[in-house]
Amino acid sequence: MESELRRGAATLTDLGVESDEEIWQDDDGGDHSGWFCVRTDPFPCPAPECTFVADFMTAAHLVLVWEERDDPNLLWHAQRAKEVGRNPRVVGYQAAFGPSASYYAWEAAGRPVHGVKGK
Repeated sequence: MESELRRGAATLTDLGVESDEEIWQDDDGGDHSGWFCVRTDPFPCPAPECTFVADFMTAAHLVLVWEERDDPNLLWHAQRAKEVGRNPRVVGYQAAFGPSASYYAWEAAGRPVHGVKGK
């Protein structure tokens, strides 16, 4: 016998679980030319069997960008990259670097990272 539905209760049936991971994309679609990013020595994507190699601080294969060169979060990430030996340099972002995402849009999306399961 099915229990009666009541406020605060939910019943889920036929859950479709997706097994293929999709890489997150920044939905703002804005042009980030003139923003700033952190260039680093090349480092591989942490996802198993992924051959992507980044030359910038990235999230889900997108170059993370900040509007201000002295943004505290940009400086914190650059310092962290220095601590792990990636030789960071703050540079002006150019579209030729590849697709980009605003750091704050990435953060608002829950900080998705390719190849690392969320909490």
